[in-house]
Amino acid sequence: MAEWLSPAEWQAVALSLRVAIWAVLLSLPFAIFVAHALARWEFVGKQVLNGLVHLPLVLPPVVTGYLLLMTFGRRAPVGMFLEQTFGFTFAFQWTGAALAAAIMAFPLVVRAIRLSIEAVDPKLEHAARTLGAGNARVFATITLPLALPGIIAGAVLGYAKAMGEFGATITFVSNIPGQTQTLPSAIYSFLQVPGGESSAIRLVAIAIVISMTALILSEYLSKIIARKVRGQ
Repeated sequence: MAEWLSPAEWQAVALSLRVAIWAVLLSLPFAIFVAHALARWEFVGKQVLNGLVHLPLVLPPVVTGYLLLMTFGRRAPVGMFLEQTFGFTFAFQWTGAALAAAIMAFPLVVRAIRLSIEAVDPKLEHAARTLGAGNARVFATITLPLALPGIIAGAVLGYAKAMGEFGATITFVSNIPGQTQTLPSAIYSFLQVPGGESSAIRLVAIAIVISMTALILSEYLSKIIARKVRGQ
């Protein structure tokens, strides 16, 4: 692949893979917690939380990117605190691209996991509690294993969304080759210059192959785990 792609194209592919992986790693633990809360808990403000979780789906991605810039930019309160305290910045860095991708993917991950948790029979959880298991143990030994196929599906959906994220990312971290230029940003850039169509086509083909591979792998792993959960 390195011989087939130019250095700039390879950098965009490698950065997209890194951003997508970190986006899933960042969002998955929070998504599991929020999905479980929405599926099993009753509390004041539940609908507000549900609305906030799904807000990135209905907001224009550019708006999400702008809000991130206003929050984590170097002159923003949170951004200044992180830079002055920990020497860490999100704006115009690949880490910011991962954060933007994680936020845009978060609703899809939460929804897939929530549906999977809701499909778990609450009677099984109740039976475990009557036998003396605490809530944490019930979640770790019953809910989580039974919901694992949905968690994998959510992670793959989040990965695919992160790979294709463009609007929020380019607004928050710009389109700097070798630093913040992800696969979608590179395709957009190549389409803006004469003779860049061939590079764009190559990157489009790679994006399709990566996405299809992830989806096929997700289906395969989900079926294996589902059979093991059912004891087959």
